[in-house]
Amino acid sequence: MNLTQLRGFIAVAEARSFTAAAAAMGITQSGLSQALAALEEALDMKLLVRQRQGVELTAFGERALEHARTACAHLDAIGREAREAAGQEHGSLRIAAFPSVIATVLPPLLRRFHALHPGIETVILETDDREVETWLESGAVDLGVVLNPPRDVEAIPLGEDAWVGVLPAAHRFGRHGKLSLATLVAEPFVLATGGCHHHARTLAEQAGLSLADIRIEVRDWSSAIAFIREGLGSGIVPESTLPETRKGLKVVRLDPAISRHFGLLATLARKPSRPAELLMALARHRAV
Repeated sequence: MNLTQLRGFIAVAEARSFTAAAAAMGITQSGLSQALAALEEALDMKLLVRQRQGVELTAFGERALEHARTACAHLDAIGREAREAAGQEHGSLRIAAFPSVIATVLPPLLRRFHALHPGIETVILETDDREVETWLESGAVDLGVVLNPPRDVEAIPLGEDAWVGVLPAAHRFGRHGKLSLATLVAEPFVLATGGCHHHARTLAEQAGLSLADIRIEVRDWSSAIAFIREGLGSGIVPESTLPETRKGLKVVRLDPAISRHFGLLATLARKPSRPAELLMALARHRAV
């Protein structure tokens, strides 16, 4: 019996799903399943039962869960006291961001942050770009990643992402390396929002254009790309969302180029906490 097994047991019990628990822990589903199988073998008792509607605890699992939580809480307390004795930073940090940033921009920044400050816990809250701003205004989060921050806002630059056109491989414009926004939006279109209010439709509106023929509208970038691959339309997506395998697709640059920008912003509802100051300092250093 080890700490990873206990944490995995707690995560599955709370999420009622091996898939969700594995994602939250940052491990593979098979690795989590093996860890819990080993725990059950060590105890010689069944803790969990997989049902069609999700994972359920056995009667013994219900009792064991409380002990597991208590054990992990005590171990966490030992770790916090050890870090405090060693002079390490500790605390917690709530960060809001939208899906594509959580998948691409935040992981390397937070990986470095956790390596420098292992005593600081981070909670990432996924939402859309407008609600990030709402949560920052209300003080519901310490930090937020904002999309296209205004020039008069002192956001720390985290990077930029070019918008690109995506066509079915057999499209008549497939041999072009660049296409204008006006040309792309006039085609049968697969629109994805990516959980944001800034996407191909707003790009077109800002240029005085419109999407003349939307065939499919979805939230997820990967879903849109799958429909484009099948020849159901063309689209415009952030370059960072392109799949590694581009078979069946043709990617073209916009002419003139258009990019979206990301910035890290602290809530103005209160003075930044020490953990927030540390992450902002790291972000500024990486931006230089």
